[in-house]
Amino acid sequence: MTEKKKHKHEEEVIETEPTVETMPVNGDQPKVDAEREALQAQLAEAESKASEYKDGWARSQAEFQNYKKRIERDNALIYAGMKGDIIKKILPALDDLERALQNRPADDAWASGIELIARKLQNILENEGVKRIEAKGAAFDPNFHEAITHEPSEEVESEHIIDVVQNGYILGERVIRPALVRVAQ
Repeated sequence: MTEKKKHKHEEEVIETEPTVETMPVNGDQPKVDAEREALQAQLAEAESKASEYKDGWARSQAEFQNYKKRIERDNALIYAGMKGDIIKKILPALDDLERALQNRPADDAWASGIELIARKLQNILENEGVKRIEAKGAAFDPNFHEAITHEPSEEVESEHIIDVVQNGYILGERVIRPALVRVAQ
């Protein structure tokens, strides 16, 4: 039995022994050189195509990343715009509450309730990133203020704000509503 295994093993070895290539005859040399050159040309062409495909793939990946960033930026701008539009609709109600508080009777229970509601509304807006434009006594800036009158004033410098008629608000860096102001001449 062991001889059979040995014999089988020898057959396998014989089958797997590498064959020695014979040197081409002098007449076959140009044919081999032409074949080698053809193979080298195919290899160079395949390498250039692979490089071209790799560059195209890298460009496509970069374009896709830029697309994703652009979409995220656009979505953030749309979200901020929608948020600003909703807040702009709420501001008149806050203005009405503030006007009601300015003219409230002393020590009235309902006035305290209105004051509490106004404070809650202001806190909600502050938590959303909305800030009031501080204008009284500041220099007039057309980016943040809208002048409704120009009046002579001895107490306030020229081109400074005498009084705020309606508060303005900013969301981030965007002006939701400019402050309506009276400006000194």
